[in-house]
Amino acid sequence: MRGFVPPDPLTNVSSEQFAVIFVPKRSRKRFPAGCVEIVASEQAATEQRDEANKRFPAKVLGPSKSSEGHSIYYLVEWL
Repeated sequence: MRGFVPPDPLTNVSSEQFAVIFVPKRSRKRFPAGCVEIVASEQAATEQRDEANKRFPAKVLGPSKSSEGHSIYYLVEWL
């Protein structure tokens, strides 16, 4: 996947997880941690979909640190 630092295979710092993301448009590929709510499963993410309030289910990779030191998540795919 282009545009992100790959996970370290020796640690579990970053991993793929299911989440609900609060975002005005689904055109971005990375999101600040404050916009991402990690959930237990794909089903939980899809159940919390609320397009009227701009909450979309996704699979994300993270957390990771941006070059500015912020905690971010990368989009793997929208659900």
